[in-house]
Amino acid sequence: MSEPSTYCPNCGGRNLSQFYRCDDVPAHSMVLLHDRQEAERFPTGRITLAFCGDCAFITNTRFDPALEQYGADYEASQSFSNTFNAFHRKLAGDLIERYGLHGKEVMEIGCGQGEFLQLLCEMGGNTGIGFDPAYTNAHGLNADDSGRTRVIADYYSEAYGDYAADFVCCKQTLEHIPNTAEFVRSVRRAIGDRPDTHVFFQVPDFLRIMQEGAFWDVYYEHCSYFTRPSLSYVFRREGFDVLGSRVEYGDQYLMVEAKPGSVPPADAVRAEGVAEIAAWVRRFARNWEYQVERWRHELAEAGRRGQRTALWGGGSKAVAFLTTLGAGPEVAYAVDINPRKQGAFLAGRGHPVVGPEHLKDAPPDRIIVMNPIYMDEIRADLDRLGLNPTLLPVTAFTETCETEA
Repeated sequence: MSEPSTYCPNCGGRNLSQFYRCDDVPAHSMVLLHDRQEAERFPTGRITLAFCGDCAFITNTRFDPALEQYGADYEASQSFSNTFNAFHRKLAGDLIERYGLHGKEVMEIGCGQGEFLQLLCEMGGNTGIGFDPAYTNAHGLNADDSGRTRVIADYYSEAYGDYAADFVCCKQTLEHIPNTAEFVRSVRRAIGDRPDTHVFFQVPDFLRIMQEGAFWDVYYEHCSYFTRPSLSYVFRREGFDVLGSRVEYGDQYLMVEAKPGSVPPADAVRAEGVAEIAAWVRRFARNWEYQVERWRHELAEAGRRGQRTALWGGGSKAVAFLTTLGAGPEVAYAVDINPRKQGAFLAGRGHPVVGPEHLKDAPPDRIIVMNPIYMDEIRADLDRLGLNPTLLPVTAFTETCETEA
């Protein structure tokens, strides 16, 4: 069992204060498990979140990298959602236009199955290379993309530093990396003296998680949590000029754009906005247990009324929601439109994952929507099936017990 970390991997400081703890958390939330007992016995770790008072970074001080193994059975694709695909396409178009990505070389670190990389290449006439240990060539990119896009099924590291690119993107990956400063530093070293290379990183926005009291968005794979101050800080500290940052997709995704700059002298960079983030951390620390108890009560009451409750979304949010609550038969199953997840079981509590068609055979009275941005899409699927259960966006039950930040 690893000892808790005592320093901030984003700035190297030791001004850490713990504010959230959850034990016996599945070490992976997105692994495809086709045996219920295997899912219930899945290896677990511990989460102890600590806030850095110097750079506003949040780290899991109990994270053990030895528990993490990303491979072909790791399924995180969101490309089966029209809502997500529309966002992805718009994002790709915006980046292509802003940085003149036409006939250029692009690279994506942590590219999943290569969907976004393919968009950048097809829409801009670019060529690209991606890196991801969970890549399975499920979309046939390496086989039939005429050489425009290639993915290497491996972690990106400085071993691949010779792969030059005009544009480097990294989406929903940095939060999985414990040594964030070291990783950003390696990207900067790989770019070297190519000043026209731009980088784009996207991570979950922890400010939104704190504002909503969203304990279901805290899970083991995410050992690193960012807000605007901490994300901009680490890029400036490691030798990038930050061009801007913003949140999109229902305030869920925090994004930063940067270009190579000079590496500043030690301790020359200071994070801004730390006090504001610290106030939200204190509020989240006061309220997350209240949220857990309220949801436990809500599920128990539905069970006493004889109502069948399901979740929509068979991914990390569902795993965190169910394991933090310790929920069992109060939730019948989780629904997911990704066919690769259907027939699997959720790590930790062992709930089955089914496709939308299953609802006709065992219709739920209520569906808790784990990501409310998909409400319209889910309602359209239910209308197609002729079903009208009550839809509960998970944020509908996040009133706080204290209103002062």
